Amino acid sequence: MHPLVESFLLIYAGLFPFVNPVGSAPIFLAMTASQSEAVRRSLARRVALNGFLLLLGSLFIGSHVLTFFGISLPILRIGGGLAVASFGWTMLRDGVQPARETEEVDEDSPVGAFYPLTMPLTVGPGSIAVAVAVAHNGRRRWRT
Repeated sequence: MHPLVESFLLIYAGLFPFVNPVGSAPIFLAMTASQSEAVRRSLARRVALNGFLLLLGSLFIGSHVLTFFGISLPILRIGGGLAVASFGWTMLRDGVQPARETEEVDEDSPVGAFYPLTMPLTVGPGSIAVAVAVAHNGRRRWRT
């Protein structure tokens, strides 16, 4: 198999469970329930672009940042796993806040495209850790 196709499939298979677009769609819809369809589309585009740029930055400079701070790849994997487990436990313990139906919602009040939709929801610490680990392993494999 061509190395470029192999790398793409490895990155896709590693990141898809963490980014989880199918599971994030209902959360996105709930968070933007008061927004118009045009605002939702605009937010979805900005979230996708922000997430892509964040993961791309993690792929290209993440391992250099780890080297600079002296963090090894196994520690990154353990830290990413603990962060994902912590967020999952918090969501499981606290549950979902019910929607407020009594208050009027301002149609012009924007929901943040970067925070909270991109950073913790779409691209969180788990996906950043996977991107850095894949890039680190890829660089080591391509050098030999």
